[in-house]
Amino acid sequence: MPRPYDLPPMTALVCFEAAARKLSFKEAASELNVTPAAVSHQIKGLEAELGLALFRRQHRGVDLTEPGAYLFLALQRGFETMSDAVRETRGPQEAEDVTVQATTAVSAFWLTPQIATFWREHPEIVVSQRVTDVAGTGSGADLSIHYGAAAEVDEACEVLFHDEILAVGTPAFAAAHGIATVADLPDVPLIHVTAEDTGWTGWADWLAHFGEEPPRSRGLTVNNHMIALQLARDGAGAVLGWTGLIGPLLERGELVPLVAERMASPQVFYLRTHPRASAPARAFRDWLVRTQDGAARIPPGQP
Repeated sequence: MPRPYDLPPMTALVCFEAAARKLSFKEAASELNVTPAAVSHQIKGLEAELGLALFRRQHRGVDLTEPGAYLFLALQRGFETMSDAVRETRGPQEAEDVTVQATTAVSAFWLTPQIATFWREHPEIVVSQRVTDVAGTGSGADLSIHYGAAAEVDEACEVLFHDEILAVGTPAFAAAHGIATVADLPDVPLIHVTAEDTGWTGWADWLAHFGEEPPRSRGLTVNNHMIALQLARDGAGAVLGWTGLIGPLLERGELVPLVAERMASPQVFYLRTHPRASAPARAFRDWLVRTQDGAARIPPGQP
């Protein structure tokens, strides 16, 4: 029988989405209540059907390839739409303790580790994430994380961090292109993020801040910051990174500052508390804000 939609088996897609979100076959298997071997088998079958690799298998885990990152983003949006439809069809249900909405990059590089730490301290409170890169107000969530102008921050919001923006790439990329100063950057391959309604600072503005000309190289353009960072980790080019998000990548040496110069972000990351927020949600909010108040920052000007 022909498939009504041009899709691989749904089981394989579900396994891939979980493994891509967790960046771990083992954690995906635990979430899906199957064995890691079963997850690996489904993903290998999916890769065989598509004729390309979706993950890079490494000693310490897995990373998404560029096609894998694009497929993950598309599946995530599709599953979100289905989840919303099911929720509306099902009607009112007992709510989870805390639901936080964030973008893919914020979730992967910042929020998920924060939730893991919070859960170890407060195992009685369950925190769930609603991950989406579609601009919105955070409807249906207790809390939502946004990147925007300080003027948008009102009495329902708390500033989480005000970052610095720096140019980063792999050590091999820096060595191959002989990057020593900001003046070297307009001529090397650059990765541009053009996602709508995000307010991300682009290369032209960042370079102009230091008195340099716009990029002269052709570069790559994507509409998702997480995919841009993945491309940079693959050595495809230099990318702009926000210190509050890419700290773990810098600490592990996967990306390094290409020059010493840093630009203060014109916007801030802030947390909005929605009217539906429960007492546990407000407790998590207070913990998150308190943690950020005491968090160590990467010293300005230090590569």
